[in-house]
Amino acid sequence: SEQKIVKAGDKDLDGQLDFEEFVHYLQDHEKKLRLVFKSLDKKNDGRIDAQEIVQSLRDLGVKISEQQAEKILKSMDKNGTMTIDWNEWRDYHLLHPVENIPEIILYWKHSTIFDVGENLTVPDEFTVEERQTGMWWRHLVAGGGAGAVSRTCTAPLDRLKVLMQVHASRSNNMCIIGGFTQMIREGGPRSLWRGNGINVLKIAPESAIKFMAYEQIKRLIGTDQEMLRIHERLLAGSLAGAIAQSSIYPMEVLKTRMALRKTGQYSGMLDCAKNILSKEGMAAFYKGYIPNMLGIIPYAGIDLAVYETLKNAWLQRYAVNSADPGVFVLLACGTISSTCGQLASYPLALVRTRMQAQASVEGAPEVTMRGLFKHILKTEGAFGLYRGLAPNFMKVIPAVSISYVVYENLKMTLGV
Repeated sequence: SEQKIVKAGDKDLDGQLDFEEFVHYLQDHEKKLRLVFKSLDKKNDGRIDAQEIVQSLRDLGVKISEQQAEKILKSMDKNGTMTIDWNEWRDYHLLHPVENIPEIILYWKHSTIFDVGENLTVPDEFTVEERQTGMWWRHLVAGGGAGAVSRTCTAPLDRLKVLMQVHASRSNNMCIIGGFTQMIREGGPRSLWRGNGINVLKIAPESAIKFMAYEQIKRLIGTDQEMLRIHERLLAGSLAGAIAQSSIYPMEVLKTRMALRKTGQYSGMLDCAKNILSKEGMAAFYKGYIPNMLGIIPYAGIDLAVYETLKNAWLQRYAVNSADPGVFVLLACGTISSTCGQLASYPLALVRTRMQAQASVEGAPEVTMRGLFKHILKTEGAFGLYRGLAPNFMKVIPAVSISYVVYENLKMTLGV
């Protein structure tokens, strides 16, 4: 905050504020605060009450109760009237370099998404200032690095999940310990990380495409809000996720094939890609594409809805002196919401993986998405659609924890 104030007021660029520059900064900042105050003062009576705060936040997609708005009021209200006049508003915000309502409530947003190795579809949102100063790419680099480390640490569980999705059945009831034993016996301890290389490589292009697509879709939606409402974020996030997934989908197929390969089957990623191309043609790189796209909507919708519900419920019940829930509450809400999203879209993810793996299983017939659903329900029942769910959930907490620690350290290193 101090650096922003000095930067905004330092006209002669000597790295410090003299009295004249400080007065000029305060006058300029006061004008901006006056505009924000007027936009909040819906009744035009020169005071802001709890109902006006509720309405203004609701316009920005943040739902809070009147009791929560009163707690926000108390932090600024000096005379105990439960309303804020212009002097109270100005005194509270004068040495806080925020310039608009979205910046004031930025910490309410789902702005930190932790990588659990799945296809997260609602990207981070950045302020205009973060986009102009290049801070956004540092966030993306920190997020990508954290994702790479967490995926590598939990790769054995991820490979076990893929094996159980493809090979487990009533006749071959693969358990977690048995699965690990089978992998080590077949290819040694290194085989536990098969498919991880391509899984890490696809983070960068997917994140970049998703971010760029998200920014363009926000403009097409035509909203003049810096921060989108929940339904707008769901729409923009789902479309951006679909565009990013379509662009890198061949890498998804390669990841599945590399995870399922036997010792000595391929010399590397390029050899695997050449083999698929020569034997099955280009269409093989888009097997399972339809269930993958269909899985985006329930995953994104449930993830976002559960996150916002849990966060707002916590704020209304436990927040006493602050509207900021704190990082660990956001972390817990994010973990639970991501888990619920995965649970809802898991059958589609399983069918997608089986379709991607079809040619790698000898004698397996070519089947459609609908045919595969029918076959699984007929031979294994509804339980068959959740094969591999145990290792998938086992990796969520370590993945989120590792991702968080690495993300915070990388942010500090990159000066975020």
